[in-house]
Amino acid sequence: MPNIRARLLVVLVVLLGSLTVAGPSPATAATLPDSLWFDETPLTVQNGRFTDGHGREVVLRGYNVSGETKLAENGGLPFASVADAKKSATALRALGGGNSIRFLLSWAYAEPVRGQLDTTYLAAATAQMRAFLDAGIRVYPDFHQDLYSRYLFDPDSWYSGDGAPKWAVDAGDYPDESCGICLFWGQNITQNEAVKQASHDFWHNEYGLQDAFLTTAQKTMAYVRQNVSAAEFAGVVGFDPYNEPHAGSYDSGQTSRTWERDVLWPFYEKFRSRMDAAGWQDKPLFAEPNLFWNANLDFQKQEGGLLDAGTLGSRFVFNTHFYDQKAISGIFMWGKAVDGQYAGDFGTVRDRASATGTPAIVSEFGHPLSGSVSDKAPTVLKAMYQALDSRVPGASWWSNPTGSGPVLSGTQWQWDIYNGRHHELMNDNPDKVLTTGDAWNDEDLSAVRLDDSGTAVLRQDARLLDRIYPGATSGTTLAFTYEDRSRDGDTTLTWNPVPSSLPNVARLVGSGQYGLQLWRSNSGTAPTELHLPASFPTGSTTVVSDLGTAYAPPSYTSATPVGVAAEPGGTGSRRLLLTDTDSGVLHYALVTNGASAPSATLLNAARSELSAWAARNAG
Repeated sequence: MPNIRARLLVVLVVLLGSLTVAGPSPATAATLPDSLWFDETPLTVQNGRFTDGHGREVVLRGYNVSGETKLAENGGLPFASVADAKKSATALRALGGGNSIRFLLSWAYAEPVRGQLDTTYLAAATAQMRAFLDAGIRVYPDFHQDLYSRYLFDPDSWYSGDGAPKWAVDAGDYPDESCGICLFWGQNITQNEAVKQASHDFWHNEYGLQDAFLTTAQKTMAYVRQNVSAAEFAGVVGFDPYNEPHAGSYDSGQTSRTWERDVLWPFYEKFRSRMDAAGWQDKPLFAEPNLFWNANLDFQKQEGGLLDAGTLGSRFVFNTHFYDQKAISGIFMWGKAVDGQYAGDFGTVRDRASATGTPAIVSEFGHPLSGSVSDKAPTVLKAMYQALDSRVPGASWWSNPTGSGPVLSGTQWQWDIYNGRHHELMNDNPDKVLTTGDAWNDEDLSAVRLDDSGTAVLRQDARLLDRIYPGATSGTTLAFTYEDRSRDGDTTLTWNPVPSSLPNVARLVGSGQYGLQLWRSNSGTAPTELHLPASFPTGSTTVVSDLGTAYAPPSYTSATPVGVAAEPGGTGSRRLLLTDTDSGVLHYALVTNGASAPSATLLNAARSELSAWAARNAG
């Protein structure tokens, strides 16, 4: 612990370098080395939350890497090279603000010949995965499939699939694929007999297909475990066994709910055993329900959500997707998304996770960035991020903050640096070379691309994507909100203005962005961490907390209750660290970039308002 003279020197430096009102002394945190990367610990599931090795509640935010895995041009890999993977990882941290990714893998390329694992493919995939792990980004792999397999589709088909290898398709006697009148590729799931029958065969282990998949998955997990360092493996969160599961066709008398109970859940239990055998016994399985369980079109919705799985506990995570099919259709939603648009949809996700006693993650969400409905993207994505942060709409958040529920983890679809620069032979047809968008079934959802100089640039408003969020909380988050002030064209979207009842807070925030977290401490020794977007340069960031107030907060040391440090991985991104040493105490922190050199008087007045507001609304 620093001596008194050293502590006085730190205080003088803080006072001279920034306008700071001291908070409580972080005595316990002072025992931690200043250089410690607090989030380089394995995650576990405890009490319905992701928890790190310091007992902190963790929120995962990031992207899917990448839909390129669906394509053949790079052999089922997300990237053409490890160098591209490193470039992508750096950009994902620095531009996209992500601390985690869902890393797509291909069964077709992992086992191109039945019973033979392609270790060349796995070596390349593992090396690309390590590029993210070494950038301090947590990873959960996903064996991805859509429409079962590309090998079901004819060379001149309108659509394509991905997932199962050619030998798995050749094993079945499937009809020639046809979707009939299909406006969207997803209709193949329920209308294309080839897709339906092949999916049905997989779930019923016809031709030993499911057994083969499970064996390949186990070998894949064992390979990854053996070919990353212990520190890198600590950054691997868990495994997503199967993307968007669906029965294909139900057996006589079977419903979507009984299919989940009698077919899907036993598959997850088998996969869980394979994880244990591969050395992944301490990592959770990310279990997806029937993909239609939470569809927001009534004619698509099917009963489900793992209703009969009971309490999942620490070995599983409730893992789901959400796309606004009404907005994507262009028919069932004519206007733009508004404040609170998805509070109910994401509230349902929170409720199902709570009922199963495990955290939830929305492992896919997004909206097309080109085409006839792309004008909805700025509002749809803002509303989705808003709903991840809180189940309370902005209009009522300040009067009901603790109705927020847990902050949800989520990975946006998708992060593909090759967007618009593909060279994909659709279904191996040399006469159908796809170059635009995501080069797969006319999709275009990537948040990133490479410019002509080969530099990664965002395709969406940085204020929407690079967000404040509570990456690690020393205690339990009671409420969180972030007003990103992202734009829809020339219009700045403000859905959660500071109320007039808090005039000094409103003056401090002004027209700037702000995030506000309420949490109750748990006597942990590591600080609470909030990601600082690039739009929050340290020199113009203001923090108002019961732990202390600061304009241009100082670099974090064990003696500063409010400080800034780099994110791990050397990408240039930063985080705000807030240190408390108590237990069961209510804390709050407002972070804004709206003020320019605010006075100590204004900071103290805003702090008084927030203290009274927190006491009234959080008990």
